Amino acid sequence: MERQPDYNQIRKSAHLRRIAGNVAIYGLLALWAVIVLFPFYWMVLTSVKSYSSYNAEHVPSFFTLSPTLQNYADAFTTVPLGQYLINTLIFTVITTLIMVAVITLAAFAFARLEFRGKNLAFTLFLSLMMIPNELVVITNFTTITNLGWRNTFIGLILPSVTSVFYIYLLRENFAQVPDELYYAAKVDGTPDLRYLRKVMIPICRPTLTTIVILKVIECWNSYVWPRLITDDPDYYLVSNGIQEIRENGFGRENIPAMMAAVVVISVPLILLFLIFRKKVMEGVARGGTKG
Repeated sequence: MERQPDYNQIRKSAHLRRIAGNVAIYGLLALWAVIVLFPFYWMVLTSVKSYSSYNAEHVPSFFTLSPTLQNYADAFTTVPLGQYLINTLIFTVITTLIMVAVITLAAFAFARLEFRGKNLAFTLFLSLMMIPNELVVITNFTTITNLGWRNTFIGLILPSVTSVFYIYLLRENFAQVPDELYYAAKVDGTPDLRYLRKVMIPICRPTLTTIVILKVIECWNSYVWPRLITDDPDYYLVSNGIQEIRENGFGRENIPAMMAAVVVISVPLILLFLIFRKKVMEGVARGGTKG
């Protein structure tokens, strides 16, 4: 007589395999999280160590029993870090607002308007993505210098007011909006700009939110261009401030205070991403999905 399989044993084995698989997956994720977050932990830890205790460590310590906030005060007194934060905020807000207006109009034109050579123009436009940004830095520098816009906010902002990738991302999102809505709006006599403002932008708000957040992060972390185009401390951004600290020797002598400055600069971006992380994920998913 043929032996019947023990279904209870089979279910138990399958359950144990699932548990083992989940343990392995979450273990790897936890290990990866530790690897990714450890630099942030080390940065914050170093920023609350006193100058004497940090320099007395022959072997790095992974904790401190006497944290101090004096390093944060030193970060603001050694260089005008507050002024650099204000400059960075101005640069970030104005650049982001102008860029959103530019890419929204460009994406709408490529997605909805009909004109001769549109597909060819869009293809050539996308080909610009293959050109590294480093190759156009010298051209931008020469142009801004010849216009007399060095050490001005115009010179800082102008080269960053558009993005081929963001136009492509938003154009793909606009293209997902049904054509019937556009045709119905045209039958009602709705102008294109009003249709864009009342229909397209509200529907595609998650993608626009994602673009805004990514652009804010990009502007806040901008280093190469501000470093080239400004040598007046009145227009320094936070990235210039960190470099100024190092050039003054402060960063080499007082690493904890320099880490405190980096923490102050990093906190706004970390909070921004934590608050809008779901919007970022939703916008990227919508931008990459057809239909």
